[in-house]
Amino acid sequence: MALILHPTTFFPSLKQLSKSTQCLKCPKAAMVSTHRKIGNNPTFRPAKEVGFQATHSMPPEKIEIFKSMEKWASENILIHLNQVEKSWQPQDFLPASESEGFYEQVKELRERSREIGDEYWVVLVGNMITEEALPTYQTALNTLDGIRDETGASLSPWAIWCRAWTAEENRHGDLLNKYLYLSGRVDMRQVEKTIQYLIGSSWDTKFENNPYNGFIYTSFQERATFISHGNIARLVKAHGDTKLAQICGTIAADEKRHEAAYIKIVEKLFEVDPDGTMLALADRMRKKITMPAFFMYDGHDDFLFDHYSAVAQRLGVYTAKDYADILEFFVGRWKVEKLTGLSAEGRKAQDFVCELPKKIRRIEEKVATRAKAKQPSPIPFSWIFQKHI
Repeated sequence: MALILHPTTFFPSLKQLSKSTQCLKCPKAAMVSTHRKIGNNPTFRPAKEVGFQATHSMPPEKIEIFKSMEKWASENILIHLNQVEKSWQPQDFLPASESEGFYEQVKELRERSREIGDEYWVVLVGNMITEEALPTYQTALNTLDGIRDETGASLSPWAIWCRAWTAEENRHGDLLNKYLYLSGRVDMRQVEKTIQYLIGSSWDTKFENNPYNGFIYTSFQERATFISHGNIARLVKAHGDTKLAQICGTIAADEKRHEAAYIKIVEKLFEVDPDGTMLALADRMRKKITMPAFFMYDGHDDFLFDHYSAVAQRLGVYTAKDYADILEFFVGRWKVEKLTGLSAEGRKAQDFVCELPKKIRRIEEKVATRAKAKQPSPIPFSWIFQKHI
């Protein structure tokens, strides 16, 4: 998983939580000290904390839908996983440390990296940090009612998928981390601190233990990641680093394959429960698809995510236009406009989702116009030794 931007102020949630929804209140998301005192004893707290969180919003009877889909998932979802022996590994793209030519290979890598501007390294680091926060993503998927891995080694197809998907994704951060380290272009200690802060804070999934929400989110996220890694591959190739372009392109291909699996799951849900899935999609869009690295923090910059995503937007790595394009793609792929037999509430949700891409584009145009009129102030990034971007 990697970058996805979201129009954070565009669409406040209009959905009222049902009275039956169990809720957990936490302090409002904000910067806090990582140690607080309770009495005379200091206690660890995350650098950023999630505010209000709803839990178990899916009616219990719908768990049976996912139980009934297990055979289908075995036959249609697990096929999107690669066998380990046929999978690429990070070392396939890196200098061989056991080779006599290792130091020469590293020298060549570092020479190529000099041709790439600092702003590209900011985006590469942000993407890598997002990939390295993988433990939080597996944790989030294992909160979903009806599909969670109940034992940690369950042989249900949902659990097998989650573990194997995690194993495949694990290579992404591993590879990017090593490449960035060898490049000499980034402050690895600051990067490592950011990763630790992020995993400790997690992110506001808004999954509500609801697999409808979870699978809609992962469909969007995987497609956004595919776009982001693909665009950065194209940009660094233009600057002469064909090896880094190959790395980013290979990761993008993985994300595309994973996207195909999640798309099929939501497609199946529209088939077996069109009204429930339509309502979930509309609710998910009202609450926005937020980046899993939204809480990134390096010990210095309280608004690190905003600054990083602004650089990505300026470079064209991932933009508000991409957000609208993704939604429009899914509206077409899931045949949302053609759904029939919906409840009155379902039809309202259908209208909302189908009109949303146009609304996002109108807002994006206004934001872009204002952005052109305002010169952004340079921001120091600790990841690149406090250089200003």
